[in-house]
Amino acid sequence: MAVRSGLRRATVFAVSLLAVAMVTVPAGPAAAAPQSSPAVVAQHPYMGWSSWSLESTNFPGVDPTGQESWLTEQHVLAQADVMAAKLASHGYTYVNIDAGWLGGFDAYGRPVPNATTFPDGIRHIADYVHHKGLKLGIYLAVGLYTQAYGNGDTPIFGTTNCHTRDIVYPDLRTTNGWNIGYLINYASPCAQAYVNSIANEFAGWQVDFLKMDGVGPGSGQGDANHDNTNDIKAWSAALRQTGRPIQYVLSWSLSHNDASTWMRYSNGWRIDTDVECYCGTLVTWNNSVKERWDDVVQWIPDAGPGHWNSLDALDVGNGTMDGVNETERQSYMTLWAIEAAPLFSGDDLTTLDGYGLSLLTNDEVIAVDQAGVPARPVSQSSDQQVWYAHNSDGSATVALFNLGADTATVTANWTDIGVAGPARVRDLWQHQDLGRSNGEFSATLPSHGSRLLRITPESSALALPTNVHGTASTASSVSLAWDASAKATGYDVYAGATRVASTTGPSVTVTGLTPATGYAFTVVATRNGRRSLPSAQVPVTTPGAGGPVGYEAETAGNTIGGSAAVYSCSGCSGGAKVGFLGNSGYLTINDVTAPVAGTYLMQLAYVDGDSSRTAIVTVNGTPFELPLPGTNDNNWDVAQTATVPVHLNAGSNAIGFGNPNGYVSDVDKITI
Repeated sequence: MAVRSGLRRATVFAVSLLAVAMVTVPAGPAAAAPQSSPAVVAQHPYMGWSSWSLESTNFPGVDPTGQESWLTEQHVLAQADVMAAKLASHGYTYVNIDAGWLGGFDAYGRPVPNATTFPDGIRHIADYVHHKGLKLGIYLAVGLYTQAYGNGDTPIFGTTNCHTRDIVYPDLRTTNGWNIGYLINYASPCAQAYVNSIANEFAGWQVDFLKMDGVGPGSGQGDANHDNTNDIKAWSAALRQTGRPIQYVLSWSLSHNDASTWMRYSNGWRIDTDVECYCGTLVTWNNSVKERWDDVVQWIPDAGPGHWNSLDALDVGNGTMDGVNETERQSYMTLWAIEAAPLFSGDDLTTLDGYGLSLLTNDEVIAVDQAGVPARPVSQSSDQQVWYAHNSDGSATVALFNLGADTATVTANWTDIGVAGPARVRDLWQHQDLGRSNGEFSATLPSHGSRLLRITPESSALALPTNVHGTASTASSVSLAWDASAKATGYDVYAGATRVASTTGPSVTVTGLTPATGYAFTVVATRNGRRSLPSAQVPVTTPGAGGPVGYEAETAGNTIGGSAAVYSCSGCSGGAKVGFLGNSGYLTINDVTAPVAGTYLMQLAYVDGDSSRTAIVTVNGTPFELPLPGTNDNNWDVAQTATVPVHLNAGSNAIGFGNPNGYVSDVDKITI
């Protein structure tokens, strides 16, 4: 398993907590807790600034006495001054204090700020930023901090007979991404009372935002002691009962298996490890900006009003400090914008350069983000990628990316992105109309370069179905799925010129097919007698009469080399898998037999407890890239599946898995 930057943060965070002592202060009254529902928050991705990038960097002079030492009251207020003066008019609102503000806990186990670095307290900062029309965010790790537990006799504020020993398990099992907190037992009513007491404290400080960190399943953890779904439900209720509209977001690398819980009880979640490099700059392209192009994909359908996919800090404002060049800075912000991700800078706003300020204040690009329509890739089989989203006005947002090491041409084909007929093209970064284009748009991009476009069709024709793909096949059937077309009420499915199915939804299984036969499927959207142009063709060859056929990765006749080896896997077919693929490790599944030459649907069973990993799949010597989504819970005993088209020759074929530049998911089995 690869070491990710979020794990490096664990060391920093744990060390900082060693200095946290129990602090006894007068309790004071509890914050008022009206029962009226708070205003709806997070209808659009939030915009602002966060302190962690500056706290975590080794850039000379930023953290004078070690990581987190940058964070002081004066520094936070200075960031608020710049945001109010230069960024607020473009939508930036939140000033978020990350880890490092905590100075200890009061006599009721509630957090208090570090009196040395925050001498006037959090309420003072909140009043200051509110006076400037901004909002304030604060940070906690999930669970009961071990220092707040005391000896178990710490009373819970607002109760008569609840103590910290009453809200944890007797064995004091630890939780969160760093194991620096005790797992709270919500079977005890005292537990909710404790969480409420902190939520009321934050509301009394006039806090507008809470980031909860180290949440599992996720954050590199996945066992029962690191299942914090009950914490998230309890905190959601606690924040609601304050009556104050506090945006609530989760971190880091949340497990997609629990997406429904995150969506119901929070306003957003980190889909990945820290973007920071923990090095002499804030980030680098390789560690870990570029990972977001792969890691966000499985989360795209989950983003929407009230809950958004966070890609982490947007460190594009200072070329000297950021660690990415100008070309990369634009691509960095382009991805964040097209994914409707929260736009929060991690830069020192007092040192923004002119180019960085122009990126952060480009209102056409910001409008793409705030529209809240996440884009999806046409294909990720190479480093030259087209991402698109359909807008409510009938236009499409299209981003072109060259993620490779050399200059390359990237082409957006209208059929692939669902655009019918001629269309007008506008460059959103340059605020420039590029004229009319019919069928496609191409751009030659430098390494890691990008273009961001709005494509506006000149006709009112129905949008084409996009992302048509095969999901399963048998000797006599093929299952297809696609993205729904705006305003369509039905779809006709064709095999060549023959209509073979009609449906009202974006999926269908075509039956009555012939074994070992190639078909070319297209889909046409329909509405009240109107018809779209056909989608892009999807070739699928049905397996032979005995198919589909499975091939175990650990079979003795396969080629397993380098660091790769066979490992036991309780959730895998046959109880085994091939792991430690990538870098030097490789696997070739030999003697994959096809009855005729054609494009077959390969179901790949794989195991990935990480965010995602990219395999280079080689079919008879021809390679393509295959990013595979992970579970983010460090569970390497449960197989997932992905369906991938592969072109096979008649007879025997060889299918290889590896990647000389990174780790690959473990392979359990393929079925063709």
